[in-house]
Amino acid sequence: MLKRKIEKKLKDWKAAENRKPLIIKGCRQCGKTFSVLNFAKKNYKHVVYLNFYENPDYASVFAGALDVDTIVMMLSALLGREAVFESGSTVLILDEIQECPEARTALKFFRTDGRYDVIGTGSLLGVKGYGKEPKSVPVGSETVIDMYPLDFEEFLWANGIADPVIEMLKKCLEKETPVPQALHSRMRQLLLQYTVVGGMPDAVQTFVDTKRMDEVLQIQRDIVRSYEDDMIKYAEKKDKSRIRECFQSIPKQLSKENKKFQYSVVKKGSTASKYAGSLQWIEDAGIIVRCYNLNITELPLDGNAKEDVFKVYMSDCGLFVSMLEDGTQYDILRGNLHGYKGAIFENLIADIFGKMGRKLYYFHKDSGLEVDFVIRYKGQCTLVEVKAATGNTKSTRTILHHPEKYHVSHAIKLGDSNVGRDGQLLTLPLYMAFLLKEL
Repeated sequence: MLKRKIEKKLKDWKAAENRKPLIIKGCRQCGKTFSVLNFAKKNYKHVVYLNFYENPDYASVFAGALDVDTIVMMLSALLGREAVFESGSTVLILDEIQECPEARTALKFFRTDGRYDVIGTGSLLGVKGYGKEPKSVPVGSETVIDMYPLDFEEFLWANGIADPVIEMLKKCLEKETPVPQALHSRMRQLLLQYTVVGGMPDAVQTFVDTKRMDEVLQIQRDIVRSYEDDMIKYAEKKDKSRIRECFQSIPKQLSKENKKFQYSVVKKGSTASKYAGSLQWIEDAGIIVRCYNLNITELPLDGNAKEDVFKVYMSDCGLFVSMLEDGTQYDILRGNLHGYKGAIFENLIADIFGKMGRKLYYFHKDSGLEVDFVIRYKGQCTLVEVKAATGNTKSTRTILHHPEKYHVSHAIKLGDSNVGRDGQLLTLPLYMAFLLKEL
């Protein structure tokens, strides 16, 4: 069974005295249902489970009065012995809650009542045009946690890398000392594997169990197809084709020298006014993440971001690689890191940073100056260059040499090398990106 970080968040939620109903929000097939059910079975005497996607008829329970006693009575009649409601010992799980808006409205009544814990999961919550909005969103009556596919650290756990090894990597980062060669080689290998496998639980479990990359690729492409099916099924009629066109343009967007998202690449002559809503739909579904260009390299980053100038990455790097031509996985696993103009490894770092909950930013000027990512790290505005192999850092060095203009004195180069420092530039292996957590 895959170890997930959401387990600790669920335990912390249950330990809170005045806990509210919980919503776990995330893209399809990232492991929400499995994690919630596994937690519930371990921590509650009684688990009452409803899946509104598989059983739309369950929505009828919430079609009338929404007081807790009425809902409990209806569920007991519908489910019989499967629905045992005991104060303090029962958790009600509302899976795919976006399919039943009235169930989400009911959360405020469960919050006031307090006898039973409630956990809802949702894949398309807040997606524009979904068409199933609750009449009353229970503001203040629910706690929302975002869940992602497995991140790189969870992938390491799945592949037998224990916490003491990760602690050793942290010490190498803190002391800026090289990682021992045997561990360095193993971590480089695992990073390449994560690049092509990504974090979708089915793909990771299949990889761990079989190491069959053809089976992993089939799972990934099935997930991508299911996303496209969602776009057809749930989007408003006028947006269906535009959403798919936006989604399918992502590899082309990232293959450009200037990776800024351009609507004209989606369809010749198209504009933001026509396609911006479609791109937002994909982002709200948790499939992509945006990386915004900055006006200037200063904190706060969010305050200096240009809302209309951004790059788009897939939230999961493995899914991105699966959208490329056959053979790409093989090339990456062999260490052929030079193809696709660095897009794959930029998407890898976007995946790692995004699953940390970091907002993504980069810096680009028309003069040609460009830095892949800009982050807040240890209280400082820090440049992050991503190099598939080694590569120069001309733009970063230019910025560091002009503190009076750019106000930056710290930079990190992530590449295919070990830990080292050259003045203001800290060089780290790509696999250490997941350790850059300190804000």
